[in-house]
Amino acid sequence: MEHPTAALVALDDTWDLPSNRLLESLSSRARAELRPCLERVAMHRGQVFNRVNTPIKHLYFIERGMVSQVKIMRDGRTVEIGAVGIEGVADPSGIFHIEHAILESIVQIPGTALRIERSPLLQKMATNAEIARLMQRYAAVALNHLMQTAACNCLHAIEQRFCRWLLIAHDNALGDSFPLTHEFLAMMLGVQRASVSIAARGLQRAGLIDYGRGRVTVVDRRALENAACECYGTLREQFDSLYERVESHRRRGTL
Repeated sequence: MEHPTAALVALDDTWDLPSNRLLESLSSRARAELRPCLERVAMHRGQVFNRVNTPIKHLYFIERGMVSQVKIMRDGRTVEIGAVGIEGVADPSGIFHIEHAILESIVQIPGTALRIERSPLLQKMATNAEIARLMQRYAAVALNHLMQTAACNCLHAIEQRFCRWLLIAHDNALGDSFPLTHEFLAMMLGVQRASVSIAARGLQRAGLIDYGRGRVTVVDRRALENAACECYGTLREQFDSLYERVESHRRRGTL
């Protein structure tokens, strides 16, 4: 169920330079083909785009903000196993012929997205080879993202995972400060609230972040990267490599 006050915003001339990396990687001709199917929407913190076992009606190309891909257990506990930001689209599984959501898609960092109905997107993929290839390549990287995050949740310390999460959020908030509560982050990381509080105090004392009143500000980005586990760098490299390959193919005319 979507946020009841989500506002639609008409696309204007700025659409020709979208801030979503996936759309930005398309040729102007391919973007023009998608444009009539897209509508800009506001993303509100805590908003649910797709609930588990419900039909995937829309996909969202994130322009600013972040959406968590969350697994919910029978006892109500949840853990984030992936996140989608300005480099991609939520929910990636909708690219394939998967009609019902297998994960919960929850807005973590507010912002905006370009929304498209699933059926028109699949139709464009069926008739436009460029759109189909790019979406399929993105889906493969998104799957690797889910697997990397699942491994990270099992193998790395809470402090490292906290830093990874902050870096991803920082990338997609497009600003140094963004909303965050201990309760919400503990739920996403699958740990106790006290563990998040201890980690946050440690990072604040070390001068990496400033935290209070439900907001966090990244103070020392480089130190935060050094404190994170390998997963942040791995995930960043995978997406950068994807879009570098796309650009290389476009220059050679082989996209």
